[in-house]
Amino acid sequence: MTAASDTHSKMEDAQAQIVRLREQVEALMKDRVAPAVAEFAGRAENAVHSASGVVRDQAQAMSGRVKDQPLTAIIIAAAVGWVIGRAMR
Repeated sequence: MTAASDTHSKMEDAQAQIVRLREQVEALMKDRVAPAVAEFAGRAENAVHSASGVVRDQAQAMSGRVKDQPLTAIIIAAAVGWVIGRAMR
């Protein structure tokens, strides 16, 4: 009976250690990982916002150039189309 009792006590000790480890991991996630992920998400959102502003500004600038020089824009578009068409063959 002592062997069974000893085994049972070791199993309870192991289960208690697992519970403590789980609590430590959860605390670590809450204290360290979650704030780091939130900070990274904020930085990524700012970068996307900045990039979209740059793209929007570039698109407006290109639109202005096309309006100012429509013939040049048509020639450039035709040349790009021709090059892409040749590359696809």
